[in-house]
Amino acid sequence: MTTTTTTTATLPPYPPPPTKLHLPRRSLLFLSATTTTTLSLPSLSTASPPIKQPDTTITDRVFMDFSICPSYFQTRTLGSDLASCPDSELVGRIVLGLYGNLVPITVSNFKAMCTGASGYYKGTLIQKIFPGRYFMAGRQGRRDKGEVKPPVNLVRNTESVEPKAFELGHTKGGVLSLCLSENDDEDDIKLDPDYHNVEFMITTGPGPCPDLDGRNIVFGSVLEGMDVVANISSILTYKPGERVRQYNDFAEFIGDERAKSARAIWDRPQKTLYISNCGEVKVTKPTLSPSLP
Repeated sequence: MTTTTTTTATLPPYPPPPTKLHLPRRSLLFLSATTTTTLSLPSLSTASPPIKQPDTTITDRVFMDFSICPSYFQTRTLGSDLASCPDSELVGRIVLGLYGNLVPITVSNFKAMCTGASGYYKGTLIQKIFPGRYFMAGRQGRRDKGEVKPPVNLVRNTESVEPKAFELGHTKGGVLSLCLSENDDEDDIKLDPDYHNVEFMITTGPGPCPDLDGRNIVFGSVLEGMDVVANISSILTYKPGERVRQYNDFAEFIGDERAKSARAIWDRPQKTLYISNCGEVKVTKPTLSPSLP
């Protein structure tokens, strides 16, 4: 007879659960207070770096005399003959300060046009006047029509594509700028390889002309003669009637090239206003501030 023996395996007992630690409430508060880590962040400065202002130091001074030739409509003589008009009536002189440090090429070319051997602006017409805004001069073309003929050796103005040349705005009356967007030179003249931008404008005030900002190069301002600027702005101009404007708009819409020719006379002064003389103002001991706002 066989006897079967059953062996029962004895497993070790489970470890007892951890004893719950009871701490007084005051101790818990003390523990959390002592174990809290404080993170300190570096202080951020709110001051921004100063913005560099455009250099408006006046490096050069030029003058322009403006006159009226009453006999123009009888003789129809312009160009070099207009500069010696026998019955010329002086409107006045404007002294312009130029920002040669900001836009040296623009200033150098303008100065050369005023002080050249033949004074290239001398004897040329004021082409357009927009009362309360600005007037324009220096339109290129034929001397016998009172237009400007710049020298071929004038330096090509590469500043017309540089962003820094457009930093200043037309914020008041008396701002001198080079016409780029407002330039009304003929297209065939602009296509000439020797073409140079020499047409300029002077704001008449009293308010700013923000629509001119960022598209024309401000390179100087009027130092003396704002009363002359005001007198020029008050000269009557040719203004088309509403019916003429509508007809011209329609002609331009259908591609009639005569529409552009008809508009050429709009906003021209009714008197023969021209630059009778121009040149450099040499100051040995300038009394003005070397920089204007």
